[in-house]
Amino acid sequence: MEVNGYEICEGADLRGADLHGANLRGADLRGADLHGANLHGENLRGADLRGADLRGAHLRGADLRRANLLVADLCRANLCGAN
Repeated sequence: MEVNGYEICEGADLRGADLHGANLRGADLRGADLHGANLHGENLRGADLRGADLRGAHLRGADLRRANLLVADLCRANLCGAN
């Protein structure tokens, strides 16, 4: 799946990607590198983020309900107001 010019799939390299305005509901992002990505206010409901690198990602106000974050690295991620 392509979103905002980025290929969204398992293991994708999305370091620093600006995904603001994307609908990633149910997306398969297992093992994706989202280090420093802008996911502010995004719909990640039910997304598979197992093993994803979310270090320093901007997840402020994101909808993470039912998202699978098993073994995801959330070090320094901004989760203010996220569900």
